[in-house]
Amino acid sequence: MSVRQGKSLDRKKLMGDPVLVTTIVVLIGFLTVFIVYPLAILLVDAFYSSDTGVTLNFFQNSFASFAFRRAIGNTLKIGAVVGLLSTFIGLLFAYVEVYVKVRTRFMAGLFKVVSMLPVVSPPFVLSLSMIMLFGKAGIVTRHLLGIYDNSVYGYWGIVIVQTMTFFPVCYMMFRGLLKNIDPSMEEASRDMGASRMKVFTSVTFPLLLPGIGNAFLVTFIESIADFANPMIIGGSYDTLATTIYLQITGAYDKNGACAMAVVLLMITMAMFVVQKYYLERKTAATLTGKASRVRMLIEDKSVAIPLTILCSMIALFVIVMYACVPFGALFKTWGRDFTLTTKWFEQVFNRYKGFKAFWDSFRLSLIASPITALLSMIISYLVVKRKFKAKGYIELVSMLAMAVPGTVLGIGYIRGFAGGMFRTGFLQGIYGTGVILVIVFIVRSLPTGTRSGISALRQIDKSIEESAYDMGAGSLKVFTSVTLPLIKDSFLSGLVTAFVRSITAISAIILLVTPSYLLITVQINEFAEKGSYGLACAFATILIVITYGAVLLMNLFIKFFGTSRSQRHAEKEEKKMIREARRAQGQEKEAVL
Repeated sequence: MSVRQGKSLDRKKLMGDPVLVTTIVVLIGFLTVFIVYPLAILLVDAFYSSDTGVTLNFFQNSFASFAFRRAIGNTLKIGAVVGLLSTFIGLLFAYVEVYVKVRTRFMAGLFKVVSMLPVVSPPFVLSLSMIMLFGKAGIVTRHLLGIYDNSVYGYWGIVIVQTMTFFPVCYMMFRGLLKNIDPSMEEASRDMGASRMKVFTSVTFPLLLPGIGNAFLVTFIESIADFANPMIIGGSYDTLATTIYLQITGAYDKNGACAMAVVLLMITMAMFVVQKYYLERKTAATLTGKASRVRMLIEDKSVAIPLTILCSMIALFVIVMYACVPFGALFKTWGRDFTLTTKWFEQVFNRYKGFKAFWDSFRLSLIASPITALLSMIISYLVVKRKFKAKGYIELVSMLAMAVPGTVLGIGYIRGFAGGMFRTGFLQGIYGTGVILVIVFIVRSLPTGTRSGISALRQIDKSIEESAYDMGAGSLKVFTSVTLPLIKDSFLSGLVTAFVRSITAISAIILLVTPSYLLITVQINEFAEKGSYGLACAFATILIVITYGAVLLMNLFIKFFGTSRSQRHAEKEEKKMIREARRAQGQEKEAVL
């Protein structure tokens, strides 16, 4: 069969399945209206004036401003430094976990806690902790060191907070990469007399190099797009995200804000293209896949002890910073009166409508998360398992939200749905309602779930689904009864990830939320800016408990209901065999010595 005949057959199969065609059309419409259209309106507002037509005046005015040029320099500088530091610390943690024999379970548990905390907490919690520990009334600076004029606001405050926030992302990436490296390649170098440092620099590091670039760019994008941390701890040190926010909320210059937003979008898009279409492919081609044998862990004390101590110090520092949040909510006046009290929690619920804030955040996130998880799996299914002309468009646009900073997307929604083409009708009516907040939650979480679904679907053999089609099942039946059960773990994981990302979101929704909806993260940000750290910590503590509880419940559900009893038994047997193999290799090594 020729290629042309094959394409014609695929087209006939597609057109003969009305459910699939309808799904594709609805999906293209959703992605176009809620991702492409707001960004297009943003570009129009940046390049078009009702007085002069197409113009570059808004960009010229922006770049003529010293504050804007300084914000660009500050943003790039912070992004580069945070990217380097986060990549280094993440690689250090991953290397210790995968290559070094950690003698206590405490260390292993510590690593898991550190990797989990940034996921289940709001993105700016560490900024609060930094101020409470090292600010002018900080416990470390004032009460331990006797320093009364220390300021954590500015460049170093942002760098430290963002590094501690983002390095667990790099750690999770490197952990997977290191586990996939075949140990026999490194052991061959060791057998030829190479030192551990030589093996790392000549074998391990070259294999990791594309992954290092990937981790750096991901962290760089996260850093320059971050809004909440620079807003709280930045002080007078402006970044692009905070400058854009102040331009639209303080100066009321929508066209100028759009021009600034386009500049930030171009930077993040350029980094995203390099990371997505160059480094990811190179990483996949470089790694050797699943390890062929059990790795011999490093037991040399001269290597293991210093690395373990260094990781322990960083991990404990992060945990102490997170521990400040609940303590900040329990002390009467932070930095002055450390009497235990519950007044901040009482004020949260009695004075500041805490029940409404938590209920609004919880229900909107609860609505968005299953929709996001299902959409992610549908997009993944279409991208991996189906052939049609618009497939590339669906994949690109669904991933586009990953490269769009939250403030940029928020401005796009303001310009697109408060005016633009939708001045009347249903879509204009969604502005200022909970619907638009749910849509933003979906759009922001969609790329993460889609990437997870694509990875899971590529491991499923085509013949499994083809046999269902041969028996007369339609695309909907195949997806619900064959494909979805096979990727249920990815679906459930995407569900909890979408819930956590939604309930802790801040950068996009802060421009869209109205007084009719009280969201927890917006409340935390508001009280932190006012210096009401007790109230901010009380809100943040309850939010962390909610998100951490949701993650634990979902993980428990996945563990006991996501896999069958036979699968759990097989996993236990596999772990037992690995432990026995490592024990045997250790005994063999001792016998040789």
